[in-house]
This record gives sequence, C-alpha cells and structure tokens, in this order.
Amino acid sequence: MSEAAPGLPDNAAFATPERAALAKSIRELIDVSMSVEDVDPEALADIAQQIEQLTFRLGRGRDDGAGYVPRQHHDYLPRSPIVGEASPLSPRFDWEVANGEGETEGKIVVTGRGTFGAAYEGPPGFVHGGWVACMFDEMLGIANIASGQPGMTARLIVHYRRPTPLFKEVRVRAWVDRLEGRRIMSRAEVYAGDTLTAEAEGLFVQPRPELAMEYFGHKFGEEPPDTR
Repeated sequence: MSEAAPGLPDNAAFATPERAALAKSIRELIDVSMSVEDVDPEALADIAQQIEQLTFRLGRGRDDGAGYVPRQHHDYLPRSPIVGEASPLSPRFDWEVANGEGETEGKIVVTGRGTFGAAYEGPPGFVHGGWVACMFDEMLGIANIASGQPGMTARLIVHYRRPTPLFKEVRVRAWVDRLEGRRIMSRAEVYAGDTLTAEAEGLFVQPRPELAMEYFGHKFGEEPPDTR
C-alpha cells in the first residue's frame, strides 16, 4: 500500500516563494529539453555544463542523493509529484475544496486544474496513462483528507475513456463515495474541456494504530512530533 497526501501542515522550508520559483524554472527547463530538437550540439554541451555547475552549487557538491533524509509528513505537499509547488516533477495542479452538487451533493469535492507538458507524454500528443493514475491517486488522497477520512491506497482502478491531451488544461474532481469501517471508497474524474477522459475508483484503508506507529512513528492523520 502507498501513502496518499497526509494532509498535514507544509514544512516552511519547502513552501517559500523562492523555492516555488526555482521549481518553476526547472520545470520549464525539463519541458523545453523534451521539446526542442534543432539545437547545436555545442550549445547543448555548454548548457549541460552550466546546469552541472548550478546543481553543484545548489547541492553543495553532494553525490549521495543531494543530502536527502527521511521526511516528516508535514514536508509532503510542497514536494508532491502532482500539486507540489516545490517539485520540478509536478505539472502543478491547483486545487480547491467545495461542497458537492448534483450526484455529489452532501459530499466534499476537491477540484484540481493543471496542464501536462512534454515530460508527461505517452502516446504522441497525449498524457502517459501512468501519470493519469498518479494524478488520480494524489487527488483522491487529498479528497479523503478534506473529508476527514485519511487513508492509504490499497487499490486504484482507472477507466481510460479517451486520451488525455498534453498542453491543454484539464480538470479533475475527486470525492469520498462511501465508508465501510476503516475502508474508504473514493471516486474521481478528469475532463479536457467537456470531454471525460478517465475515471477512477480508489479503495483506501485507515491503518490500525499499531501499524501507523510502525510506519510513521505516530497515529495516522495526526501531526507528528517535531524532531527537526
């Protein structure tokens, strides 16, 4: 099982405008490096050298994962691969929470909007299905948290209806459908304009207290002790 969006406070060190600006610049670099073809080899070599110098400067010369250490839960959202402002890997989905209407009336619905660039390509012109699944897992986890029902992903079923386009804003909706004890059943949809491109059904499980302590050192869904 995998953890999905703990929903705890962001670490201030990874929620600054400066770090968000850095991630945005790297994100744009990734996108253009995946898109531009007609570039002089010498220019590519020169750019690669400059990037290596910047990497050395930022990572202080480390070659062991750039100093990565195990994180607290409250570090998660800024680093998220889908909504994380501090993550260059994230397509940067902005999301909001509102009361549902129609079929989701009486439920809390999370709506996210974002655009997948060249780095997320699967079939030419469309998003790789694995990234669609990742987006669903993340947004369902956030919807669970928003509904007061945090859980860990036990099963994720994705129904791909149509290809999800690159370079076009898509909208994803996610909500908790029903509860059965510690089991949380959630649903999500993604649209390109008015076209439904995929749907998801997620099963999440609230871990037993003893397992949560084993995995995380505290009860699941609660803020961990600050050990920094």
